[in-house]
Amino acid sequence: MILQGIAASGGVGLGRAVCVREEKLDYSGVAYSGKESEKDRLQAALEEFEDRTDAMAKRIRERVGEKEAEILIGQITMLADPFMHSQMEEAIDNGSCAEAAVDAICTMYADMFAGVEDELMRQRATDVRDIRDRLLAVLLGVTGVDLSQLPAGSVLVARDLTPSMTVGLSRENIAGILTEVGGRTSHSAILARALELPAVLSVPKALDLIKDGDGLIVDGSEGKAILNPDESTRAGYLKRQQEFFARRAALEVYRDRATVDADGKVYHLYANIGSVAEAEAAAQSGAEGIGLFRTEFLFMNRTSLPDEGVQYEAYQAVSKIMAGKEVIIRTLDVGGDKAIEYLGMDKEDNPFLGHRAIRYCLDRPELYKVQLRALLRAGAGEKNIKIMLPLVTCVEEVRAARELLDQCKDELDAEGLPYDRDIKVGIMAETPSAALIADLLAKESDFFSIGTNDLTQYTMAVDRGNAKVEKLYKTFQPSVLRSIRNVIAAAKEAGIPVGMCGEAAADPCLAPLLMTWGLDEFSVSISSVLDTRANIHRWRGEKAKRVTQEAMGLSTAAGVEGYLSAAVSD
Repeated sequence: MILQGIAASGGVGLGRAVCVREEKLDYSGVAYSGKESEKDRLQAALEEFEDRTDAMAKRIRERVGEKEAEILIGQITMLADPFMHSQMEEAIDNGSCAEAAVDAICTMYADMFAGVEDELMRQRATDVRDIRDRLLAVLLGVTGVDLSQLPAGSVLVARDLTPSMTVGLSRENIAGILTEVGGRTSHSAILARALELPAVLSVPKALDLIKDGDGLIVDGSEGKAILNPDESTRAGYLKRQQEFFARRAALEVYRDRATVDADGKVYHLYANIGSVAEAEAAAQSGAEGIGLFRTEFLFMNRTSLPDEGVQYEAYQAVSKIMAGKEVIIRTLDVGGDKAIEYLGMDKEDNPFLGHRAIRYCLDRPELYKVQLRALLRAGAGEKNIKIMLPLVTCVEEVRAARELLDQCKDELDAEGLPYDRDIKVGIMAETPSAALIADLLAKESDFFSIGTNDLTQYTMAVDRGNAKVEKLYKTFQPSVLRSIRNVIAAAKEAGIPVGMCGEAAADPCLAPLLMTWGLDEFSVSISSVLDTRANIHRWRGEKAKRVTQEAMGLSTAAGVEGYLSAAVSD
């Protein structure tokens, strides 16, 4: 039987299923012992949770790395939020036992994060559920399964791979991972890639279909698993496993190389990140800079706005990690599928076309200036920070943002605080309007970065979360490709650099087009850096030009994708 899911961590794993089912955390028999007693029990559980989590983080840091440990440290930070703590105590004051208070408050936060479409935000729901279950286990005295004792060749099957579960995982005993939930950007995927374990996520009803001891093949590159394969299938995948290991080893030669095509033309290869921990991983991956730092993640997992100091420290930390290399930081991109409750944003019928990103920030100048001041100050040290404005649709928005930036400079001058007086300001070209007036926006901008995810969605008028129209959501659509070409051409004409930070930047099929049109910078996920560098290295300018001319002469997305796939494989 073939089980289909999401390709989250490449490679092939073969072994026997070990099903990890959620612990029974029934507290229905726990009696309320009074306000003070229950608060004491809660405080003791919080302290034990912190001690255990800190110990887990140390083990992960030693075995895997700082970035992965940061996921667990983030849980401690989240639970230390005084507002979250006070809500639990308030529930106890209203007659809930400590278990019920933890369950109610954590579930409320988890549901809030789970209610958005953005996978990077939904992963916060997994964190909160992990916190809830582990706190309940502490309160109830329940001991979990020790995954470090699993036999070699185990394929872990679970509803979700929580950060706390990874402490016991190792390549010596785990052949692969299969979960019922999660996506490529979830913590499950990040941790699986860090451990270099093949993983397929979001397999519906995996725990209902698979029994302990079943034979399993996990194809983390194709996003599928084969349940109880025959010998012929198993032999074929063993061969594919060997080929994958050989390819991964071959890519290592590109880690410290310059990003050049076969003619020696130089490109910039950057990484997309969402945290300081990911900046560390990007620096180690061979990335030549940061093409997109998503700052909205500083605003999540909180109950109030991060102040200027908190933001300054985060931006400065990334700047120092990438010393001598560019760091492009996107200002707050909130709204749409990224709602943050404490910002008090109104519910809208069509939030993707509503009060979001640059529109929201310009209408909240005091909030926006806190971020702009932090960026200016953080830029004073290495002078490698650039500011990027999201969802720009008109010249007025760029001018208004620059005017606020000038006000911030005046304030910092008056306060005698150092800042980068010459900080560069560019836009994320991700709307049809920006593509159509790219020549006008280029006169107002120091650089462009093309966001293909939203550009494709808006150009095709497609809600990519709607299965009935999702098939139209393809960057290979001629309309989307023409928009990309127009943005690059406008940047070239104006003499400003242009990059791409959407998913398409890592697509090997699109590389010859982007190179031919003159894209300067490819910004990709950390795991795609070496693949992208190797792909750019193989193209000669003349061949890329011929492929581009042929592809742009085709009239359908299927035709373009089919032709480019064949050209890349040639």
